[in-house]
Parts: sequence; C-alpha cells; structure tokens
Amino acid sequence: MGELAMLRQLIGQLQQFLQLYGSFPPHNTDSCFLYFHSHQHQQLPEEQTHQLHRWCLPEVDDSAADDYYGFVMAAGKSGSCKMLEPVKPPPSKRSRKERNRGKLAGSTSTAEAMEQEIWKEFPEDLYEAVIARLPIATFFRFRSVCQKWNSLLESHSFSQHCAQVPQGNPWFYTITHENVNSGAMYDPSLKKWHHPTISSLPTKMIILPVASARGLVCFLDIGHRNFYVCNPLTQSFKELPARSVKVWSRVAVGMTLNGNSTSSGYKILWVGCDGEYEIYDSLRNSWTRPGSMPSNIKLPLSLNFRSQAVSVDGILYFMRSDPEGIVSYNMVTGVWKQFIIPAPLHLNDHTLAECGGRIMLVGLLTKNAATCVCIWELQKMTLLWKEVDRMPNIWCLDFYGKHVRMTCLGNKGLLMLSSRSRQMNRLVTYNVMSREWLKVPGCVVPRGRKRQWIACGTAFHPCLTATA
Repeated sequence: MGELAMLRQLIGQLQQFLQLYGSFPPHNTDSCFLYFHSHQHQQLPEEQTHQLHRWCLPEVDDSAADDYYGFVMAAGKSGSCKMLEPVKPPPSKRSRKERNRGKLAGSTSTAEAMEQEIWKEFPEDLYEAVIARLPIATFFRFRSVCQKWNSLLESHSFSQHCAQVPQGNPWFYTITHENVNSGAMYDPSLKKWHHPTISSLPTKMIILPVASARGLVCFLDIGHRNFYVCNPLTQSFKELPARSVKVWSRVAVGMTLNGNSTSSGYKILWVGCDGEYEIYDSLRNSWTRPGSMPSNIKLPLSLNFRSQAVSVDGILYFMRSDPEGIVSYNMVTGVWKQFIIPAPLHLNDHTLAECGGRIMLVGLLTKNAATCVCIWELQKMTLLWKEVDRMPNIWCLDFYGKHVRMTCLGNKGLLMLSSRSRQMNRLVTYNVMSREWLKVPGCVVPRGRKRQWIACGTAFHPCLTATA
C-alpha cells in the first residue's frame, strides 16, 4: 500500500506538469527516488515557474494509477525517466597535506609552463643584479648551471652590481693548530665552517693571515719575509715583491682600500718596533718608504702583536704599550700620531676592534680567580676606555679558577673570540651593534671527528669580485 500511495503521488505530479507545460519538468534535486529530465526548456512566466516548483497531490483512482504506472515505466525505458543512485555519505574530510598534493598534481604542468613563460621574458640585464645578491654559498652552487654564470666573476658589470650590495657580516679565515698549512673559513650567517684548498699558497712554509680589506686577506710567512694576498673564495692569489728593507723581527700589518672596491687598488703597511715601516701599493706593485717615524713618537713602539690593526676612514690604528695607548697612520696624508690611553686594570690579552667608525677594546678581565670577557669603547673627548658590555656571567663561570688565554680572530663589527685553557677551547662571536653573544660550533675537518683548536685568524668581508 505504501508503494502504491507513493506512485499515486508521482503520477499526480506528472499529470499536472503535462497539463501545464506539455513536457517533463527539469531536474530537481529535492526528489529522493526519481526525477524527470526535460529535453527542451522553455522560458516560463513567473507564475508558472512558481507552480513548477510547487508539489501537488491530486486525487487519482486505482485504474488511473495503473495507466500512469505503465506510462512511467515506458518513460523509464526510453531514458526520459532515470533512477537516482542511493544516497551516498558525504566524503570524509582530507588533511591539508592531501588536498595540496592533489592540487599540485593537477597544476604541475600548468605551473611549469607558466614559469617558463615568465623566465623566458626575464630581462638579461637583471640576471647579474639578482645573482649578485645571492648568499655566497648559493652563488658557488649556481656557477655550475651554465658557462655564462660561471664566467660572471670576470664580468665588469657583475663587479659593479656586487659593489652596490650592502656588506653583511664578515667571515673569518682561521688557522688551526693541527693544520697550520690550511685554513678554515667560518660563515656566521649559516653558522657553518668551510675548508677551502688554496692551491697557490706555499705549502713548505707556515703563512698566517695578518690583515684584510674587503674580500682580500693578507698573509705573512712565519719568518716575516714574504707577503701574499689572496681572495679565499675565488682563490685569486698574488705574491708581493720582496721588501726593500730587510726586517726579520716581528712586524704589525695593516691593510686599506684606495676606494670603495678592490678595483681601485689597495695598500699594505708594515711597521716594526724600531720605527721602520714600508707601504705597498697594488697599483704600482712596489714597496715604498715614505719617511721616518716622527720624533714625538716614543721608540721602541712595544707593539701589541696579539692585536691586529683596525682601519677607520683610511687611518690605521695599532695598539702599543709603554706607554699604553695607540699609534695611528693616515694612509692618505702619511701622518703618524700617538695617543696615550691608559688600559683598564687587570686586563689581559686585549685587542683593538672597530664598528661603524668607533674604536673598541676587547680583553680578559681577571681578578682573583674570576675571569670575564669585557668590551670597552674609546671616548674620543676624554681618550678613556668606557666599558659597554660583558660576556654573560653563566659563560664566565666556566673560566673560574682556570688559566685562560684569549685570541680575537676578527675585529670588524663582528668579533670572534677564542678562549683556551688546558680543559677548554671555546669559540664565541660578539656582535658590537646588537650586543649579542653566540657560541660557534666546533671546527671539524672534513671526514674527521676531532674538534680543531683555532690558533689565529682574521675577519674579511666575502666578495666574489675582489682580485689580488
């Protein structure tokens, strides 16, 4: 009886639609079991459209029901009347990863085609500007893409783009106790050590990094006889001519650029404790002796060879003792000056540093059994050192009761400090601007496990186009 009642309802609706429109109604998703598909759709008045969506329940008898039942079955066979599939449950919710995977799979070919169209129209003159701003490590991977990119280092226009890129944090070129004939470079941005092989450097003697300018590092052999200049990234290498003055004692070395880039040339100054000094000019490829030390500067200089020279606006500053202070040389005017500056009490292993034109001092402050690393800034008006920061106390506790020695491996805004004792070898960096202390991961040679002890080093600003 239930099936018959339902059939009566459907036949009544069909009858009404046939009377009104003479055709089957369009697809209606409100029907639960079957629907009628109209092959021709007509523009209907609003009133008829309203009646189309209104269900009617006309009174029909059993005979009429049988007649309409036959009609409905015939319509079903002809394809005008279709049975709906059983109601399916809603699809289960997929994770975002699965949805993205489906989207990517469907759009890969389109995206690849679109990217090809974009990069095909990319202006050639912008390639060098973009590549010049890549991280250094990324650039060396990109050199293998094609011969054109590999030859960028020799491009004058690429050098100009590199000169426009603001300098980031310096890198550090260091020498370890275990491998004095090979260096290790530290990239503080990636916190990663690199182990370059500079084939041009002599292997039969020990050479040490003593100064730097932009992307060039100046080396001096341990016998203080021969100078070398090299770009550790590109291995651009040059052995400087022999010095005219034969000085076999230790010398302090400073290096400056003639302009904003190495293409304008560079100068190197060495000075001995007895006041002898010489200057090398890369444009002339020769050493000159401009004159003698002025009489107002006390000799011997008692230079602090643990402290590398710092350069500010073409002026080199060297640390000295007896009396405590600084001597400076202007590479443009050729003028020497001396500044008497008392050192802080209980200070050991101190080194000059520079940041944004400010002259800084870093050293170990030891009192009784306590030792701490401190940072000072030179007050130009009073010529006194003012303490501006200290290493965190929790780190300094590791120094307590130990005989600690410290070496400053870089003095250009970002300092690398190597603290050593019999039981410890710690490397940290200190950012003068942000006053941030960070631990440096241990230096381990490739395919090795033992941490290397850093002996000495210098900071340099990585530059792909700097040539010796």
